[in-house]
Amino acid sequence: MVKTVSVKFATAINCIDGRTQLPVIEYLKSKFGVDYVDVITEPAPARIIAEAKSDIKLDSIRERLKISQEKHGSLHLAVVAHHDCAGNPVDKGIQLEQVQRSLRTIRSWIFKGALLGLWVDENWKVQEVAQDQIG
Repeated sequence: MVKTVSVKFATAINCIDGRTQLPVIEYLKSKFGVDYVDVITEPAPARIIAEAKSDIKLDSIRERLKISQEKHGSLHLAVVAHHDCAGNPVDKGIQLEQVQRSLRTIRSWIFKGALLGLWVDENWKVQEVAQDQIG
């Protein structure tokens, strides 16, 4: 009889900027004790979700999140914004507001896990800036 090992996943909705990838993955693995992090990338994803101007992009993000949750059992999700974002060259305060709005939108999609907003600073260090826990 073969014993199967259960692996745990989290999900990051992150910018395409490669400088943010490893710090976010390492942060989420440590915070939630998961084995893997599914990464959904777009330029400036917090802006895309918060502004909801493109149904095509929103539907794409939502579908990829659904796969992560339903097929990998992800119960933890982070929306990431960062310093020096080429796709969203606005100040940190605006980006943090977009992260907050993104979390509310994702919760309305019936995501059944913990939601975090993360900021990656100019030193590529991850800071938790928002959260939405269910229950």
